[in-house]
Parts: sequence; structure tokens; C-alpha cells
Amino acid sequence: MAKRKTVKGEDYGDIYENLALLAQEKGISSEILADKIKYAIEKSLKSNLHFDDDEESFVIVNIDIEKKIFDVSIMKEVIEVIDSLYEPEKEIVLEEALKIDPKAEVGSRVKCPIDTKMFKRIAAKNAKDLIKQGFSNAERQHLSEIWGQYENEAVSAVVTKVEPKTLIATLEINKNEVILPRNEQIPGEVLEVGQVIKVYISGISKEYKEGEKNQYLKVSRTDKWLIKRLFELECPEIYDGTVEIKAVSRVPGSRSKIAVKSNDPNVDALGACIGPQKSRINAVTKEINGEKVDVVLYGDDAEEFIKQALKPADVVKVIITNPNPDKKSCKVIVPDSQLSLAIGNKGQNAWLAAKLTGYKIDIKAQSAVKPEDYETIPLEENESEETE
Repeated sequence: MAKRKTVKGEDYGDIYENLALLAQEKGISSEILADKIKYAIEKSLKSNLHFDDDEESFVIVNIDIEKKIFDVSIMKEVIEVIDSLYEPEKEIVLEEALKIDPKAEVGSRVKCPIDTKMFKRIAAKNAKDLIKQGFSNAERQHLSEIWGQYENEAVSAVVTKVEPKTLIATLEINKNEVILPRNEQIPGEVLEVGQVIKVYISGISKEYKEGEKNQYLKVSRTDKWLIKRLFELECPEIYDGTVEIKAVSRVPGSRSKIAVKSNDPNVDALGACIGPQKSRINAVTKEINGEKVDVVLYGDDAEEFIKQALKPADVVKVIITNPNPDKKSCKVIVPDSQLSLAIGNKGQNAWLAAKLTGYKIDIKAQSAVKPEDYETIPLEENESEETE
């Protein structure tokens, strides 16, 4: 039986189509993808043929996915005759060189297309890795270009895979795969394939560098600023600036606190966040797997703000014991019956209030208050100590 004739480019015909489809699925231009694959192949061939750094231009790769072009050439040095040190991958004898370029002479270089079989022998072992590397580079560049403007924002993502043992989730965001590590997932939350969730883009590469492996899109479900973005999505008054979120503190999976302020005397900040029949705050809570959220009023008066931050506990008095900006602290006096509520389970309510206000908070039951609890450090005295 006669052998079927191999058509030029046939070995790569299916690759062109597959790469074009992949580029389309991920929203990456075929030109960018081709450039990344070209870079990877050039690098591999240079390594296989033992070219020095200053010989990088001697490997030439031309890839055009749309036109189905895949040409690989080596700029071989022309030598007069074959000797014991002859390197056929890098050298060509004058007689053969003249067939390619009639102007060739000893010492010059001639562009020699690499035979398909030779290329397969050189790169067969890592051809798939080369394409994966090129594709990953293009995808990382795409992430940087597309998502850079969305850093510190919340976006929707679809769960496409969850590793059974590590519970690391793979998400799809705008046709790109992004990893959601276990430590960035809400404690106790069980993600399922097909589930649509909101994630906070907490980090993204600012600048793309060829071959750089640390390009990434960092997403989180535990970042405290996810709470702020979720309220912005639910509350038009927050989105348009009528109501402002001044501070957020959070224990992911358990409880969060947000401090809000109205910039319009006719708008109730708490009511806007809670919504009719608690619809808005319930929507936020549902999105974060049932995590409780306390909405409190922000105030420029530190004592009043600390009182609000410790809700739902009632506070008798707040004493600012140290107003120094770097060491802000206070003592809070509460009714004996409110002590446990003010501190919270495992100190959680007090911790959240401290993070929300920026003050170290020492909570005292009313019956245990001593005269020294009312002692304060004047701001000017503190400043003079620092100067010394």
C-alpha cells in the first residue's frame, strides 16, 4: 500500500484550530497567544541546541494561528567542509548553503528551516509543556490587562472545580480560571461546582513580564472589604455616596461590623443598610454563608463611636485613657449584666469593636470600677514624651 503523502503544515493543522478556540474561550487574542508560544519554543530550542545568550537571534520561530503558519528555522553558520567538530544542528557546509542562498559564503549565516521530524525529535518531550507555558503566559497577561482596573472590587465567579482533599477551588471569572485557596474561603463554607459566588479581588499583578511565573489574580472570600462591596451592591445610598461606610472589622465565618455615616440629614444610614424587612442586610448575610453583620453608626466623637461599636451591649461610660494616635486606648464601663455581651464569645465583640474604632478597649463591669480607672493621659503630655 502506498504511503499517504504528508501535506506541509498537516502535523499542526489540528493545533491551529484548538489554539484558536482556546484563545476565543479565554478572550485572548490569537496574536498574543502565538507570541507566547513562539517565546517558549525559541527558548526550548536555544537550550536544546546549546546556543549562548548572545546567539538568541539565531533561532527563528514564525507562528500565525489564523493563517496556519508554523515555521521554525535556525540561522546556521556556513563552514567549508565537515570536520570532527561538525555540529549539524548549528552548522551547514558551503555546498548545501549555496542551494539555499546563492550569496552564502564561509563564516556567514544562512536561514535553514528545521525539518518537521527534526523539530519533533528535539521538542517532542516538552511540546505540550511549551504550549501550556505559552498559553499560561498569555492568560496571565490577559488577567493583568483586563482585571487591573477591578482591583479592590467584588466580582461574580463560578465554581468550576473543588479539590476533594485540599478543598482548593477553581473559579471562572470572565472566562479565566482563578484559584481560590482554602484559607481565602469562609470557614465552614462548602463550595459546590456550578455555584455562583462573590469574591473580592485583593491583589493583581501590576506589570507583566515575559516568562514571569508570579503573575496572579488573588481573590478572597474572607477579606473584610468584601463586606463593604456587598453593601454597595445592595444599597443604592452607599453606591451613590449618600451613605458612607467609614470602617469595617471582620471575623470571617462568624461576625462582621460596619460603621456607617449619612451625608444627608434626611437619610437614615442604619435603615438604608438594613433595608425594608431587613432585605438588604439579609442579602449580604446570605452571600457570606450566614455570617452575622452588625451595622453601627460612625461618629467623630470617639466616646460615642466606641459605644456604638460595642452594640448590642449597653455602655454606661467610655473613658479615653490614651488619646495618642499611635497608642489609642480606652476603658469602657458597662452594667454587670452586660459584661458578657460586651466582651462577646471568646472576646469577639470587644475585638471587633477595637478593630472598628482603632482603640484598645478594656471593658469593666460597673461594680468593679476603681478610681484609677478614670485616670487619663493628656495628649500634650504624650506628645512631649515622644519628643524626648
